[in-house]
Amino acid sequence: MAGNGGIIGPTNKAVVEKVTTFTTSGNFTTQTSTSNVDYLVVAGGGGGGHDNGGGGGAGGFRLSNSTSMPAPQTSPLASPTGLSVTGSTTYAITVGGGGAGGTSGPGGCNGTNSVFSTITSTGGGGGGEQGKDGGSGGGNCTSTPTTKGAGNTPPVSPSQGNPGGLRPGGAPAYAAGGGGGAGAEGANSTGPGGGDGGAGSYVVSSGFAGCNGTTGPVCGARYFSGGGSGAGQPYTPSVPGSGGTGGGGTSMPSCTKNATTNTGGGGGGGANPSTGGIGGPGIVIIKEARSASGVWSMQDQL
Repeated sequence: MAGNGGIIGPTNKAVVEKVTTFTTSGNFTTQTSTSNVDYLVVAGGGGGGHDNGGGGGAGGFRLSNSTSMPAPQTSPLASPTGLSVTGSTTYAITVGGGGAGGTSGPGGCNGTNSVFSTITSTGGGGGGEQGKDGGSGGGNCTSTPTTKGAGNTPPVSPSQGNPGGLRPGGAPAYAAGGGGGAGAEGANSTGPGGGDGGAGSYVVSSGFAGCNGTTGPVCGARYFSGGGSGAGQPYTPSVPGSGGTGGGGTSMPSCTKNATTNTGGGGGGGANPSTGGIGGPGIVIIKEARSASGVWSMQDQL
């Protein structure tokens, strides 16, 4: 007879707190007794449009917080429910790539999806004459028709992203709208100035994101999924927008128009004449929370 008042049943092994980060696709194997995990799944950002193109939309941002990661360092977009998993099981992880910047025609390419089990984040929409739909939408650089890329496509809750911005004016105001970000819509262009990329969203650095992502306004947090900026008009004065916090590219002739790697940021729109910036590849982070070992007894079951 066991001291706990019954016949001892199977022992549940302790789960050691563990954070696993994927910057490329791979496989994730749970610990023996893991049954629930928290996750950050960020898709690849969209490429910026060419020749005064719209900014690329950020890759979809999906986050859970079932383990009381602290506020204010953890985004209000986090689902309060983690993902149920099976212990000692291997899950395929897909980390989405960033979309190519536009060189002609339809503009920047969409980023590709990131996937962990049942959680899929959608690649960001490419920027261009008409921004494309995606996790966050691409920015627009033509006033007719006024079509900006939609965000949160397909829709999930909490939302994975926001729409891009517009070029609301006609000639001679040829500046473009910014790409949408996880935390805000892409801004519309304003006369000679390109629209800013929408701000991304964030998660706590300590015990989760580490040094991945970028810094931002919230101390102790790391940012992902910022939208790419729209290009300024093609003649003086030309004022490019700013990339959204969380890796969005800024519309400049130099390589800064490319989004930051493994943030899911959108690429900046290409100034005239130049190609659009490349979207940032995504990232997947998984946290197994610590739990104690234990046993069950027949008395507990009766």
